[in-house]
Amino acid sequence: MDLVIASNNAHKIEEIRAILGARFRLLSMADIGLHIEIEETGETLVENALIKARAVSNLTGLPCLADDTGLLVDALDGAPGVRSARFAGEDQNDQANRNKMLALMEGIPVPQRTAHFETVLVLRYPNGQEIIARGRVDGFILTEEHGTQGFGYDSIFYCNELQIPFGEASAEAKNSVSHRGKALANLVELL
Repeated sequence: MDLVIASNNAHKIEEIRAILGARFRLLSMADIGLHIEIEETGETLVENALIKARAVSNLTGLPCLADDTGLLVDALDGAPGVRSARFAGEDQNDQANRNKMLALMEGIPVPQRTAHFETVLVLRYPNGQEIIARGRVDGFILTEEHGTQGFGYDSIFYCNELQIPFGEASAEAKNSVSHRGKALANLVELL
């Protein structure tokens, strides 16, 4: 079955393909000539995933898989959460987001640096049927960057399950325990 991934994020598409590639023919928005930026106006991860899945499915007439992921830091009352990709501002990048996080967390002792990544996936069919799946991975925010693997906050997130920073984990190891990997596994079970 053809399935469009509602994303322009090459790293995210690569992760999804690595996990689901054998089950579906996964197409990026670029693969089908859809070059749009979907405004994420939701206040929750679920709302943003629904916005993206509905928009792409309605435009293409194809089943669509959309996700929204957030890093939730306990010492920051759950921030950046739904604003994780734009934490340092609309025109910023992963490095600026990590720098802001490290600055805000400076001086906070390790036991209080707990955090988790959460992913919400929505699979929307053209007939309007929607399936929602979630995944979560727990850890804490490091005091400095470690490793060059992954993207986003990976180099400052220590994964409890792997007992290493995501920035030092291979793609296979990360996918085996990651929030997106767990959400995709839960989606497959729901299917």
